[in-house]
Order: sequence, then structure tokens, then C-alpha cells
Amino acid sequence: MSTIETARLLLRRYRAADAPRVLDIHSRMDVIRWLDNPPFVPMADLDEARAWIERANDKEPPTGTLAIEVRETGEVAGSVVVSRMTRLDEGFVGEYEIGWHLHPDSTGHGYVTEAAAAMLDQAFDNGLAELWCDMYPDNTPSIAVAQRLGFEDRGEIDDPWYGGVSRLFHVAAADWSRRPAI
Repeated sequence: MSTIETARLLLRRYRAADAPRVLDIHSRMDVIRWLDNPPFVPMADLDEARAWIERANDKEPPTGTLAIEVRETGEVAGSVVVSRMTRLDEGFVGEYEIGWHLHPDSTGHGYVTEAAAAMLDQAFDNGLAELWCDMYPDNTPSIAVAQRLGFEDRGEIDDPWYGGVSRLFHVAAADWSRRPAI
């Protein structure tokens, strides 16, 4: 994935020097409890952070994980990611999702909305037809972001990718291109 610049952010590949911040973010239960299925295991050390960075950087377009760097401070606020989704019953059928997470000290500034909008622009410019946003039903902050971005709220339904009940949001490239400015 290429570097993306917005008014306040630089979305870029992770660097080895980001390992302490990655560890700080991924060792927090209040962050990781939203990122995957349980059990939630906090990151333990810098070696795990470095390995996470390697995996984050080892993606082929149109997928990828980018660090959300605040241009004014140079601080990594968190991540924005586009990833392939694999249905539990059918395998990969061409579906992709967008996701994000921030360090708690970086919330409340609109960084995720700005970063996700830029990532959506790039994903659709690179040929994706649609993107999903899949989250726990009680993830109020991410629900608000998906709504601000103009995603269609599909409600709480049985999750075909992760199992259980999730809150699903969807946006097609054609709808994204007609959205009002954020």
C-alpha cells in the first residue's frame, strides 16, 4: 500500500522504530478486545511488536495495514486496515473489510474518520467494488465512525466471517463516490 497524506495525517507502512508504540497499543485490553475473537491476549514485549509490524507490512494490495501518524507531532495514533474476509462456510469469496484502532490517547480527534475516508478512497481507486465494516454490537465508537463515513447499517446479524452476532456496515464504491464531504 502506498503512503496517503491527509490534512492532518500521514498513513504509512509501519517502521521498526514504531515497535514501542505498537506494544503500547496492543498490550491494552481496552484496545484489543475490539480487534478479533476471544481469547484476547495482550502483546507481551517488543519482539511481538516487531513481529506484528512484519505481518502488517507483508500484505499485497488491495489489502494492507497503515500506521496513522499525526503529522503535527509525528506520533502514531493507531492503524487503519483493509483485509480480505473469509466466510466460515465458504472460504474467501472476494469480500474485503476496513477496520481501525487507536491508542486511547489519540481518540476523540477525528483521526479514524479522516484515515478511514482516505483508505476507502485508495481502496476504491484500486478497484475494490465494496467494503464491509464488521464490529462487536457494543462498539459504540466504531459504530459512530461507520455512520459518519456514510456506511449502510445492516444491523446486528449472524456474522458470516467471524461467527456470533456482529454489527455490520457496508459501502459500495458507487455510493462512496456520491457521498457528501466528510
